[in-house]
Amino acid sequence: MGPPALLPPFYTPPFHSLVRQSPPRHHHHRPACRDPPIRSPAMASAPPLLKDELDIVIPTIRNLDFLEMWRPFFQPYHLIIIQDGDPSKSIRVPEGFDYELYNRNDINRMLGPKASCISFKDSACRCFGYMVSKKKYVYTIDDDCFVAKDPSGKDINALEQHIKNLLSPSTPFFFNTLYDPYRDGADFVRGYPFSLREGVPTVVSHGLWLNIPDYDAPTQLVKPLERNTRYVDAILTIPKGTLFPMCGMNLAFDRELIGPAMYFGLMGDGQPIGRYDDMWAGWCTKVITDHLGLGVKTGLPYIWHSKASNPFVNLKKEYNGIFWQEELIPFFQSVSLPKDATTVQKCYLELAKQVRAKLGKVDSYFNKLADSMVTWIEAWDELNPPKGGVATANGPPKK
Repeated sequence: MGPPALLPPFYTPPFHSLVRQSPPRHHHHRPACRDPPIRSPAMASAPPLLKDELDIVIPTIRNLDFLEMWRPFFQPYHLIIIQDGDPSKSIRVPEGFDYELYNRNDINRMLGPKASCISFKDSACRCFGYMVSKKKYVYTIDDDCFVAKDPSGKDINALEQHIKNLLSPSTPFFFNTLYDPYRDGADFVRGYPFSLREGVPTVVSHGLWLNIPDYDAPTQLVKPLERNTRYVDAILTIPKGTLFPMCGMNLAFDRELIGPAMYFGLMGDGQPIGRYDDMWAGWCTKVITDHLGLGVKTGLPYIWHSKASNPFVNLKKEYNGIFWQEELIPFFQSVSLPKDATTVQKCYLELAKQVRAKLGKVDSYFNKLADSMVTWIEAWDELNPPKGGVATANGPPKK
């Protein structure tokens, strides 16, 4: 038996009314003579999902040769490349991709003094791409992530699965023991309240990794040869009130509904912490989605994580975070947002206030981070002026 008729179908048509074309900006590149996108046989029969409503954001310090492997899946989409490190270095992008590239000089020029909120020499710089995107959805991936294969040996179109996750509802208020009830071959089990079966909008799709797991430095050091070979064919809604460690290397989200919360913090150059950028964004985002009645999914799709980072370098970056997170997690578990915080921006500014009041005692870094959280929202609103919508407690903004 399929899902009840009142539920949105799994392949919800794109929200065409929300499409906005991105104007040309610095380093914007369109191929002079574009051949038709190279597609796998599975893609040939139907146009790519949300082709004009999704940007792919990639942080990098190197040539993007890895895109060749992703060409069948990524070429129809627009890329936003954030070049970290030396802005004078030239980054090579394979022919045939539609992209725009920003380096540190561009960030400084566009944001002025507010550029201080964007991390340098750390993949946290990717969140600048979220800010300048004009699309409804964003998918972000690291340049050491390759196309994985499912157990049958077929290439996994990670982007397509993320889109399916985002276009089907989440069920954060009651756990379904058959996991995602909106997938083909699944449904709500006996005892699941009918009043909750409509679900809520999904705003985050958190994908996983085969091969190199996303471990912290101590775990890397004691398990240097461990590889993830387990392909689990499951998608779960993370329940309300439950935090999770969000990884930014295979992640998609609804930029219009949750984008301002996707700030990857102050990390890297000049900061006492690294490798907690996506974690910070995940904790902030989860608290806000819980408050606004939105959903987060984790599980499929998998990518192939090709390269293990140096655990000794990682330990230096993570050292403070390993201690601080024992204070951070109880803080986020106890955060309460006021009822009048009805937009993501209002929630985030309230969160910044509480970070300063409660985490500033842990280390002065958190006072600086709270300042940057406020600056981030100010910069976001400057580049993305409000359209006059008022957020509702359980769904997208309504006019």
